[in-house]
Formats: sequence, structure tokens, C-alpha cells
Amino acid sequence: MFEHAPTVEHLIKLLRRLPGIGTKSGQRLVSFLLKADPRYIEDLAKSLIELREKVFYCSTCFNITDSDPCSICRSEKRDRSVLCVLENPYDIIPIEKSNSYNGLYHILHGHLSPIEGITPADLKIKELLGRLKNGEIEEVILATNPTVDGESTAHYLVNILKPLGVKLTRIAMGIPVGGDLEYADENTMAKALGGRREI
Repeated sequence: MFEHAPTVEHLIKLLRRLPGIGTKSGQRLVSFLLKADPRYIEDLAKSLIELREKVFYCSTCFNITDSDPCSICRSEKRDRSVLCVLENPYDIIPIEKSNSYNGLYHILHGHLSPIEGITPADLKIKELLGRLKNGEIEEVILATNPTVDGESTAHYLVNILKPLGVKLTRIAMGIPVGGDLEYADENTMAKALGGRREI
């Protein structure tokens, strides 16, 4: 039976740990890298090391950043009375591009999923509750994805946040059911935020 060189096998094994990469995709990527300009390989390796050393999550909102707190949390121009709760850091991009929101964010880093074994303890829910204690936040916008798990997460959050007396709203469904926010265009995102409803 044919086997690649151990270095190639090891790289394919590492690549397969990335989301959406299987054995065939890993082999194609290794093939591409073997033909690539050596400077590209060096730049890629350097970027991966810098990613590990210089990029982390904001201690306030849990967005991806290279400074703590992140630029959004630090900004004096943001409306500190509104907090938009998202599943993932990349969900911020379409919202910011829509130019229809100027509040703060809180990233849960996932959604509840009994099938995947993801419970409230696995998400940044305790940290969200901590941010609401000082009374500065007047409205929480639940902008979890319009999927079964996203809706379940929003419903769970309504149950634990409602007793706190904060205004709760949910983005309108200009976002297709079953879709992910990170793929929404800015016009759709603006309409979804503008049409949010109180829960």
C-alpha cells in the first residue's frame, strides 16, 4: 500500500483538523503548497505563528483582537446602552458593514446544541450576565443565527435575561432561516437590525 513521506502525512493529518478539510482536501492543499513560491510558504508560516502570539479574544466582548479591550469596546463613540449578542466573532462584520448599529457586542462563541454536547457552560453566558449587572445596558439584541440551534439559544437567553428587566429584542428575519449571519450582505443585515422586535 502506498504511503506519503512522513512529513507529508503529518501535514495532511494537521490540515484535516481544520473545519471542512478532509483527506482529499488535505492532499490538494499539500500539493498546492509543494508547488508554491517558497516566500509564500514562509509568509504563511510566519502569519500562523503571529496569529498564535499576537491575536486573542477581548476580555470584555470576546471578539478577535490584538489589543485588550478591543477597539469597539474602547471606543467613546459607541452607544454603551445597547448590546448585540452574537454566536461568532465573524458575525460582527455584516453588522458593521450595514452602518445601522453603533452599540457594543458580546460574542457567545457558539450556540446551544444538545446533539453536539454544547451546554450553557460552554458559552460566554456567565460573562454576559456579568456585563448586565451594572445597569448600563438598557437593551440586549439577540442576533443569534436563524437556525434551530440559534433559535434555541435565543430562547434560553430570553428565559435568563427577562428577569433582569433589560429590554430584549430579536433581529428581524431578513436573514434567511437556516442561514449564518457572516454570509449576510449589509443591506439585509441593516433591515434585520432595523426590524428587530421586542421579545
